[in-house]
Amino acid sequence: MSETAAPALKEIFNREKLQHIADQTKAVHAPFDVSAFMSLATENLEALGIMQRMRQVATSLHATLPGDYARNIDILTAAAPGIGNGFASISLPEYVALYGLNDFDLSMQALQFFTRFGSSEFAIRHFLQKDIARTLAVMETWSRHDNEHVRRLASEGCRPRLPWSFQLKPLIDDPSPVTAILDAMKADDALYVRKSVANHLNDITKDNPAFVLTLIDSWPKENPHTRWIVRQALRTLIKKGDAAALAHLGAHEAAQIALETFEVSPDKVALGNPVRISAAFTSTAKGPQKLVIDYAVHYVKKSGDASAKVFKWKEIELQPGETCGLSISRAMRDFTTRKHYAGVHKVDLLVNGRLVAEASFELLI
Repeated sequence: MSETAAPALKEIFNREKLQHIADQTKAVHAPFDVSAFMSLATENLEALGIMQRMRQVATSLHATLPGDYARNIDILTAAAPGIGNGFASISLPEYVALYGLNDFDLSMQALQFFTRFGSSEFAIRHFLQKDIARTLAVMETWSRHDNEHVRRLASEGCRPRLPWSFQLKPLIDDPSPVTAILDAMKADDALYVRKSVANHLNDITKDNPAFVLTLIDSWPKENPHTRWIVRQALRTLIKKGDAAALAHLGAHEAAQIALETFEVSPDKVALGNPVRISAAFTSTAKGPQKLVIDYAVHYVKKSGDASAKVFKWKEIELQPGETCGLSISRAMRDFTTRKHYAGVHKVDLLVNGRLVAEASFELLI
């Protein structure tokens, strides 16, 4: 039985959604020309990706609204609740990014409001690019806002390596200007916010790990929300076996274990089928020991070389003489983010960041 393909992300901005945006805009501004908007917003629609469609919605709104930026923001602010929550509402902050760079104060107010319906994370970056100090000063006030969407924007919008957006090179070089923003949300009640703070810190570890380690060293760890952020923030460093990061999890010592088995089955697997990775080992330590267990798959590339991808497996505290048995299934099928190639794939067992055992399987395509 064939599987039904999931709709492409770009279909978030399909004709039905564009009609909804048009109808909601007209509901708050009777002269709005729905036909003209739809003609512009659907031009060459099938050929456009999701971010191109987002931008085309914004430019189409500009072409069919009265023309004065402040007046248009009033109209879009009134329309936003009707347009509703979801990714399609990001076209409203995009409008601000395209047409409001020279009206800073009004644009900051608009982005703060619009982010409640979708997110202003992409739009705010254009203001950071133009005047980073002034924009970060506003974002710092957002980090203490009573609305979790606004607080999240304070962190997400200035991530140095935000997916689907351009990098913020000054913050890659020196992340210190965001210290107050991250510090203000180190124990945020909202998981939505904590995820952003952790992802932001994880971004920074890729270029400035010492900055992140120093910052989190200064944070009290009694709050479980803070501990959760720290754990997630250090995930890239932990996968690399960074001793300082592992120390935050109490797993910086080399594992004292006797390996019993580590195997991957089957030996040969066809694309589309899973492989099963299994391991078993016993603690030889005299006392309890914290263990962070990962595995790495060395994916064969088109060139024939291999590139390792580390996956989290388990974190445990093992008692003396206690045995740990683990098993996990790994899908070997193509994703939008990874294409597989035939060949022998090596698999590593990593405990506390150190290589403990190796196995392999052959992928057949």
